[in-house]
Amino acid sequence: MTLDELIHQPTRLRIMAALAALAPNSEVEFTYLRDLLELTDGNLSAHLLRLEEAGYVRSRKTFVGRKPRTYVALTPRGRAAFESHRAALLALLSGQAPQPDGTPGTTDRSTEQTGGTA
Repeated sequence: MTLDELIHQPTRLRIMAALAALAPNSEVEFTYLRDLLELTDGNLSAHLLRLEEAGYVRSRKTFVGRKPRTYVALTPRGRAAFESHRAALLALLSGQAPQPDGTPGTTDRSTEQTGGTA
């Protein structure tokens, strides 16, 4: 498992996490996401564009009366990429990340704490 460099950027990770919390095929309004994550319109737009170019999110533009509305959702590819990234993070944090030689990693916490053998 490897970390997804595109998702790993902190703002994009927050965007992906917020969208992954939705039910599959659900979408959220751009302004709701902007306010939830406390981002500017421009900052959110730039990050969404990168995620959309990768096929991780989709946007849908419509009008409510005369006001434009943009809705954002994860694509199936984006949901799978986020779950893979999340699993890689959990493995890393639990000491189960693969070693450079490709073997599964384990951390013997008893020797870490004592500095010697358990």
